Amino acid sequence: MQTRVPAASPGAAPGLKCAPPAGEEATRMAAVRRYDILDTPPDGAFDRVAAMAARLFDVPVATVTIVDTDRIWFKAAHGLEGVKEIGRDPGLCASAILADESLVIPDTLTDPVACSNPLVAGPMGVRFYAAAPIITSDGHRLGTVNILDTRPRLITEADTATLADLATVVLDALELRLSALHLLRGEQERRKEQEEARKRAERDMAAIASFASTLQRTLLPPALPAVLGLELACHYQTDSPRDVGGDFYDVFPLGGSRWAFFLGDVCGKGAEAAAVTSLTRYTLRAAAQHHDDPEDVLGALNSALLLDPSTGSRFCTCVFGTLDPDPRGGFTVTVATGGHPPILHLHPEGPGDGVRVEGVGPAGGMLVGAFPEAHFASHTIHLAPGHSLLLYTDGLTEARLADGSMLGEHGLCAFLTRRTRPATATALVEDTVALITDLPEGAGDDIALLALSVPLRPVADGPGTVATAHTAGAPAPSHDARTGQEH
Repeated sequence: MQTRVPAASPGAAPGLKCAPPAGEEATRMAAVRRYDILDTPPDGAFDRVAAMAARLFDVPVATVTIVDTDRIWFKAAHGLEGVKEIGRDPGLCASAILADESLVIPDTLTDPVACSNPLVAGPMGVRFYAAAPIITSDGHRLGTVNILDTRPRLITEADTATLADLATVVLDALELRLSALHLLRGEQERRKEQEEARKRAERDMAAIASFASTLQRTLLPPALPAVLGLELACHYQTDSPRDVGGDFYDVFPLGGSRWAFFLGDVCGKGAEAAAVTSLTRYTLRAAAQHHDDPEDVLGALNSALLLDPSTGSRFCTCVFGTLDPDPRGGFTVTVATGGHPPILHLHPEGPGDGVRVEGVGPAGGMLVGAFPEAHFASHTIHLAPGHSLLLYTDGLTEARLADGSMLGEHGLCAFLTRRTRPATATALVEDTVALITDLPEGAGDDIALLALSVPLRPVADGPGTVATAHTAGAPAPSHDARTGQEH
């Protein structure tokens, strides 16, 4: 653990360095520009790191920063609402990028450099500061992951190691984003060379720009989209606030009036599982633009996971489906499964007869990323008005009941059958979260839920109204898909 840095020059007051050598700073800024990250829109992956740091260390403020030539720019800021950047004043983030080790200042008022920083001397009154540098593979320090408190405090070497791990997660997200941009730009050049007319070239460039915006999303979407004629709801919670979970889900457009959705679970936890989860989401979104068959989409993901050396031996289970408006009302749903529990299809048996729950689990779906010759299976159903689908990860069915047995798929189906509320997406997620909460030990693993339902009749504003997405609250640490915030 590094608690102080030598002064910038002989005769300077002891404390933190203020600036790196000019040559080193020039090469560092070249690395910052290489990642093309400055002034980009908010991104769920980085917001999650800041929220996780605040929760892990029980501090009011945590940030992910990139140090520019004359400013400290916040890629993510938990507890600093409305703050986008601050000047590159000496004492905190600007000093934290001068060494490869974590920087810890137990009491900023006792440090002759940090005490004059605006965050310390200003209204915020920061008294404790710790940061881990975000270091590239070629040794350049782009910025920091920081935790701040308004009271002096000490942290352990294990804590500084955890902070360094979070900085590694940030670097993984930056590398994945950079790789996606390189692939995107290469595809753009290839297509431009093949174009025979200006109109076709402009259309392809627009498609690539749209594709680029989807690649910037990471582990969980900051919000579910609004889909005409469909209600969406989701829930995510981790087993432990000290672990990064590998569950994931998303809903996104395919073009025209078609939509796609997926939910899955990466093997393991931690920074490596988070990197594989991000790669999985990017790959599924990319493959869906080029393949109409959900089985082909899972095949593309299987190849990507096997070819990428960073995934190691990690694999995932996944459900991927498409939604096409059906002339009869509702949607035609085609779903492919790779080693994942079946989707549950809820529909009324008859007037006053309750709800029937059926598993939509095509046989033959293998784990994704485990075998080169993996095969996947698909199935098509009609999601009619009044019908719902519930997707979940195995943390739900493996939760323990009072007698020590697992809830299981049969127990979940029985619970859903006994429900008395309407089988809307929002009600399904809320009731399932209540079930988890009522279990003696809660959930023993990460849980992700995604529900889709078609209303029985148009909403009050008329058939053109777009149904909005909802997210159920949770007593455990959860992800709100409307805001991207952690609770």
